[in-house]
Amino acid sequence: MNRYTLSRREFLAQLGLVTAGTMLAACAAPAAPGGAGPAAAPGAAGPVTAGDREIAPGVRRSETLILENPTGKVVPADDFNRWRPGIQSASTGLQQLGLDALWYIDPDAGIDGVWDNSLAAEKPIYNEDFTQMTVKLREGIYWSDGVEFTAEDVAYTVETLKATAGMSYNGQFNKYVASVEMPDKYTVVFNLAEPNSRFHGLFTVRWSACFIMPKHIFEQQSDIVAYTFNPPVSLGPYVLKDYDPQGDWYLWERREDWQRTSLARFGMPAPKYAMYISPGPSDKKVMAQTSGELDVIHDIAPEGMITLARTNPTSKGWFKSFPWAHPDPTLPAVIYNNEKPGLDNRDIRWALTLAIDIVRVAMASYRGAATISAIHVPPTGLYPGYYFDPMQEWLNNFTLDLGGGEQYKPYDPTAPQRIADAARASLGDMVPTDPEEIRKSIGYGWWKYDLEAAEKLMLKAGCTRNSAGKWLLPSGEPFKIALMAEGDTRPIMNRGAAMIVENWAEFGIESSLDVRDNASRARLTLLGEMDAEFGWTVETWGGHPDLFFFLESWHSSFYRPTGENAVGRNRMRWKHPDLDPIIEQIQRLDFDDPKGIELGLEFIKLAATEMPITPIMSYNVFSVCDETYWEGFPTAENPYTNPVANWANTKYMYVMIKPKA
Repeated sequence: MNRYTLSRREFLAQLGLVTAGTMLAACAAPAAPGGAGPAAAPGAAGPVTAGDREIAPGVRRSETLILENPTGKVVPADDFNRWRPGIQSASTGLQQLGLDALWYIDPDAGIDGVWDNSLAAEKPIYNEDFTQMTVKLREGIYWSDGVEFTAEDVAYTVETLKATAGMSYNGQFNKYVASVEMPDKYTVVFNLAEPNSRFHGLFTVRWSACFIMPKHIFEQQSDIVAYTFNPPVSLGPYVLKDYDPQGDWYLWERREDWQRTSLARFGMPAPKYAMYISPGPSDKKVMAQTSGELDVIHDIAPEGMITLARTNPTSKGWFKSFPWAHPDPTLPAVIYNNEKPGLDNRDIRWALTLAIDIVRVAMASYRGAATISAIHVPPTGLYPGYYFDPMQEWLNNFTLDLGGGEQYKPYDPTAPQRIADAARASLGDMVPTDPEEIRKSIGYGWWKYDLEAAEKLMLKAGCTRNSAGKWLLPSGEPFKIALMAEGDTRPIMNRGAAMIVENWAEFGIESSLDVRDNASRARLTLLGEMDAEFGWTVETWGGHPDLFFFLESWHSSFYRPTGENAVGRNRMRWKHPDLDPIIEQIQRLDFDDPKGIELGLEFIKLAATEMPITPIMSYNVFSVCDETYWEGFPTAENPYTNPVANWANTKYMYVMIKPKA
């Protein structure tokens, strides 16, 4: 690796972003197409134009895709051991361009369908009772140092992580793997300690996964936990060319032998170079992209997206107009501690849900650019077809018992239209008016904002109001809820939580916003030392209907009471006798069995009835791709992969984009 050192200030100045806190506009605009000689082949060096220059020694801007690394400054900058928990360099291009996994499931439509056999030559092969999984590997794949990738790498990865405390996947491999066999150079057989039809999920990328380790490198290390894997030997189509010792930028170069990687099936990656940078806060990202110096913004505040939409015609969001953002397969929700007095009652949880004004929450958090969900899966990827369309009739007919024999229908399919109307007041024609466009971008519906119905549910639960109008529990104690939330690290989540707290206070709940740093929030919510949290415990594949990805740890066998660390995703401490059979039936099915969708619908109906958490919306990421130098980025109209820059799936984007003519 050719080492040269630039300070962050020198790097940003050279890149044309910022010096002395102000924007440099010295870079000329890209040359207009035509009259510049023959078009360059994808990824090939074209003629130097007025808008081209070196951004690093020998690295031309026109050959480089520049992307945001949302981690920001990486500390330590020189640690690339992706198999150790807590690694900070994952999103520097390491997991996107340098590493590879057996399989990928795209959160959207996929480059050739949602499932891709990457290092594996075919899908996982299970025996009849799911106690054995066989993997057939691709031949002709090589590490960047010329060593062939074989079954030895896969077996070494699992056996080493299983045997080494302190490494990722140590717990899973100890629980599930009895032994590993290698019948030949390109076949691995996993003998499982118990039936597990979803064992392959550990090796299947959804944002990330268990990437395969280079045996010939790690077996030479005396302490693989401490080992920094620097320089990283690549199994992907790029190698690390250089990086900033301060952790502000990482430069990758396309391998000369890129044909010997799994991505080569789809053609040559167009950019010769890729640079992942820390561009700073939202306003700096706007300036950088406006000046053509940041091709892919990972995420930006809604106000920044609106500015780019209004002022920079080459900036493109996932949707061509409002709400712009890519809906991740993640479901921000109000996660109640179902063991807290009051919150252990379904009627009270439902009352809190009906006391939330989803229009105000959408406007506060996303300026209206939210994709709402009334049900307990995110409205993203292929899930509208799998779950949202089939659920509409049930939702419209679903009733709650408000007491006294009164039945009430809480579903409100007009909520997306009302959000669009509210957003249109400030954003005008940028907000769609077509009902189908609104449904696609803002959602299908939500629950009614109905304080009268919420009051009846509270009274039914035995609650009363005091002289000040505040709600009391049946015990006579004040009903108080502190809603734990993030701070400035995710302003969208902070704003949404603040509005929910305001809604509840208006209803008479003594509610407060409890902002904690990430480490403290993670520790407290795992222990259940919270009333409620605004976060997510539901994450899905997006492109595949299987819900076991998050449901596994919702099984009562994984339940831990408040005061003990929750296992997996059951931070709400919810148990229900009808839930376990659903999860168990899913686990006994083949991954692609359509019966899984039927069971998923059963889960959704149960969760909607019990409301252990209140779903709010998908986590919409304002990933903005600029078409000054490159075009062909994924969009809602061409959803071949996720554009969110830190997802490992974005490697597929490199073979689909082309230099701008």
